[in-house]
Amino acid sequence: MSEPLFTPQGPSTDRPAERQPLYRQLADQYRRAIGNGALRPGDRMPSMRAFMQRHGVSLATATESYRELERAALIDARPRAGYFVRVPPTAALPCAAEPDLAMQPGAAAQFVGIHSEISALVSKFQRYPHALNLGGATASPDLYPTDALQKAAVRALRRRPTLLTAVGPDQGDPALRALIARRALEAGIQIGADDIIMTHGGVEAMNLALRAVTQPGDTVAVESPCFFGLLQALESLGLRALEIPTSPSTGLAIEALAFALHTHSGIKAVVVVPNLQNPLGSVMPDAHKASLVELCARAGIALIEDDPYRELVDAAPPPRSLKAWDTDGTVIHCTSFNKTLAPGMRVGWINGGRWHPRIGMLKFAQSRHNEQLSQVVLAGFLETSAYERHLRRLRESLQLRRERMAAAVAASFPDGTRFTPPRGGMFFWIELPRHVSSSALFDAALHGGIRIMPGTVFSNAGRFDHFIRLSCPSADLDLTDEAVRRLGRLAARMAAHAPTR
Repeated sequence: MSEPLFTPQGPSTDRPAERQPLYRQLADQYRRAIGNGALRPGDRMPSMRAFMQRHGVSLATATESYRELERAALIDARPRAGYFVRVPPTAALPCAAEPDLAMQPGAAAQFVGIHSEISALVSKFQRYPHALNLGGATASPDLYPTDALQKAAVRALRRRPTLLTAVGPDQGDPALRALIARRALEAGIQIGADDIIMTHGGVEAMNLALRAVTQPGDTVAVESPCFFGLLQALESLGLRALEIPTSPSTGLAIEALAFALHTHSGIKAVVVVPNLQNPLGSVMPDAHKASLVELCARAGIALIEDDPYRELVDAAPPPRSLKAWDTDGTVIHCTSFNKTLAPGMRVGWINGGRWHPRIGMLKFAQSRHNEQLSQVVLAGFLETSAYERHLRRLRESLQLRRERMAAAVAASFPDGTRFTPPRGGMFFWIELPRHVSSSALFDAALHGGIRIMPGTVFSNAGRFDHFIRLSCPSADLDLTDEAVRRLGRLAARMAAHAPTR
């Protein structure tokens, strides 16, 4: 990331210069720049070396200047990333409301019917191809290691010219599967390379898991809200969805699921995103993960874990997967590199637990062998320290974008807006004042050149119309800030003119 364009002017005139130490004069220059908006929340400060060169000062003076700004709560130091302008505490909004545990589990499971709504959204997107995308689910392309992956692809083809013409192993590239098994230990998962089947991204992994444990007409318990792609998969397979309330802070409500299992016969599977749930951004505590695995094991049903965001959690080390608590094959673990490394490669994998042989058969019948080049490229990337360095930079960049977006939302959206800050990743699940329709806001925003996701697509039961999901993928932070401000003004006008209910 480049240094900020702001160039401090002369020393402070608040007090005679000779009465202030030089480090404090320099700190005052940056203090004024932060105060007048020349440096904004989330902006990167000059590195120590750049600061010393720019102002012709020693390391001691530069260090004291930054300590002065830290003491004033104007900047923060981030490990291995440098100093950043702090997002002011006043930017915080009230946290989103916790779900009503009595509301949902008693409702009957429903056949999913969301294809038409998603198709309508896609049709509208196509009419505004140049709209700024604040509703996507992948980071900006500039945050992924494009050059390194390109060079790795060239090296792989030189070493193995037949990668594009030869058929690969049924389960996927052996070297990549071995590396994945080794990395899985960090998530608490003890598996071997033969326990892994490579898939065409996380979507195929999820479809295989659902097909392995259900028949058309069966019921699947899902989080509410949940990713609309899962609802589409359920609909395509002729399955019913039973929505379970999900907390923006701790994830799926275990007690609500237990009640549902007691009152609803025929639930065949539970699908959960335990780490950075989409769209909530919640991370399930370890105790809840253990309880969830135990509950599903006792009930004898499959627990399908969708875990593509785990390595984007702002924690060192990242949290463990549900599979870490699995002792009898109850958990089917699905994940991919789509969110963390290479969205365009569509490389995912699945460990099927006690359904692993059936999943292997379904995979071979459905799509045979995976494309080899992407797998070999990723194996070459994972066997070095390049992947860890990339993840560190990606988490830092996403944190900066989230802080900027949080400040813009807090400054621009109407009174009554709430959200719980996510613990990583790229999503914001924003609760609007109850009388503001996310569907109407979606239409108005798209007409104004901004793409968002309305809350209604994250439920099969027509819930969440006063919620929206925003994401922070754009490479242009200033453009994103302005788009969020315009979106906030639209929401404020709707809040001012809509009748309360």
